[in-house]
Amino acid sequence: MNKEMKQLVKQLHEGKHSCVILTAGGDTYTCNRRGVADLYEIYRTMPEVLEGATVADKVIGKGAAALLALGKVKAAHGDVVSEPAMALLRAAGVKAEAGEVAPHIINRAGTGRCPLETACDGLETPEEIYPAIVEFVNNLKIK
Repeated sequence: MNKEMKQLVKQLHEGKHSCVILTAGGDTYTCNRRGVADLYEIYRTMPEVLEGATVADKVIGKGAAALLALGKVKAAHGDVVSEPAMALLRAAGVKAEAGEVAPHIINRAGTGRCPLETACDGLETPEEIYPAIVEFVNNLKIK
């Protein structure tokens, strides 16, 4: 892990954030909501924040990995990264690293798989996954 990433991971944990983004221009954005909600909003409304950025995240599942790949992130660290997410990031040319690589992400209740990662089953590319993310986030807003 390089010095820049170590600093981001430290900021992630000390600030109790869900995600920290260092833009290519040197600005820092922090995310505090759980899941992909903040990352989705940034990609949807300010994609330039992600292009060439370095990202530290607590959990990177296949949905988050797709958003990072679509956003053209340069490097990403996840405390926990699922195997499908790691494969997707590497295929997209993102320098990816993990504290732990897990077969899949567990849901918040600890009773099964993450529902977004499950929704991404059978979808291979970030472009294929994006509509599943949109549907997932929109369903969260309804509830």
